[in-house]
Amino acid sequence: MAYRIGSGVDFHQLTEGRELWIGGIQIPHHKGSLGHSDADVLLHAICDALLGALSLGDIGIHFPNTDPAYRDIDSKILLRRTYELVSGKGYRVVNVDSTLCLEAPKIKPWVPQMQGIIAGILQVESGDVSVKATTTEKMGFAGREEGLMAYATVLLRKES
Repeated sequence: MAYRIGSGVDFHQLTEGRELWIGGIQIPHHKGSLGHSDADVLLHAICDALLGALSLGDIGIHFPNTDPAYRDIDSKILLRRTYELVSGKGYRVVNVDSTLCLEAPKIKPWVPQMQGIIAGILQVESGDVSVKATTTEKMGFAGREEGLMAYATVLLRKES
């Protein structure tokens, strides 16, 4: 069997007046992610990891922020469409490992729900999706709560 590994990273500014979507769920917070879509940093990083594993470019190529069709789109739709590209090439997800970097809010209470949403879209078990978080100890833009970032790694397996 052929295996492919992909990594993805995404960054978004935090701003007043926007909703905060992470991992497919809206998290209560006084700031939200700024972006053309719902700006779900975690799902975008996973999309890039999936696309990168198969050398299919990145999220901006497939869902450009210049296209009004993607304005305020739910990133779960983007992840589903990305997975359709991957499965169309005959690959399935083995597992996802991801890390969020943000000072606030704390995401631990929402991790199981995020895992369930991501696993459902990628057709794996919740235990195959790792979602971790860390702060930057008040350093840099994430530490100053100006933005957040996410990293994701995926392992794909070619179906026979």
